[in-house]
Amino acid sequence: MHDDANAQAADAPYATEKGPKVVVAVFAAVVVVGLTLAWNAVSYRLHGGLNPYYVLLSLFLSLNLLICYWEVCLYLRRYDIEDRARYWRERRSATGRSPGVEFLTARIPLRRIGSPTIWADVWATYVLYDGSYTDRSTFGFNCDVGNGFVTPIPSLVLLAALTFGFMPAAFAGIVGVGLFWQWVYVSSLYAVSFWMAERHEAMPRTTRWLYVWGPNAVWIVVPLLGLFVSTRLILDGTYAIVGH
Repeated sequence: MHDDANAQAADAPYATEKGPKVVVAVFAAVVVVGLTLAWNAVSYRLHGGLNPYYVLLSLFLSLNLLICYWEVCLYLRRYDIEDRARYWRERRSATGRSPGVEFLTARIPLRRIGSPTIWADVWATYVLYDGSYTDRSTFGFNCDVGNGFVTPIPSLVLLAALTFGFMPAAFAGIVGVGLFWQWVYVSSLYAVSFWMAERHEAMPRTTRWLYVWGPNAVWIVVPLLGLFVSTRLILDGTYAIVGH
């Protein structure tokens, strides 16, 4: 029994990597929470309070910045996704574990914390739920790669505007409407394409919600709120909706 546990530990993802390591989920949480706290600390210092709309949108946009990097990694390692998906598929067969959970709980070396090869495994594990990510001609693959390259700058501009108010509120609202609407539309279209391709039929209900419907719902519901806030910025001509 002890030997089996040692063998499984030695065979864990990235187990052969040397040096200090950090759990994937912990690192991702630290990045997103750290960015969100930093933006909110600045906003609090400037405006003397915390605004629920600002807190939620700063959290969402900070999360998007991290995911944008993962999507760039998808592009940079686009030729390796199929091989890595095969690794995770074989590993699921051997261990019975969920690849998504195992990746998130894996320990990655700090010296490779920015490695595209490491973060491309986000998509290699997702391939087990949506195989279209091994096909570079599919909508899912290209909309995520596009998001990774296109939305970081508008996200940062909008965050800075909501924090510092460096541009007229109406201009910030126009940026927000464009940014949030494309998330609502693209995420909705991805969900429809997933359903129409009947990829959900072989998946248990819990798996569908945990890995597909749940994450996509976040990328629809929060941007809908972002559309409301952005519209108020345009109509009001002030940043009062976000607390200043």
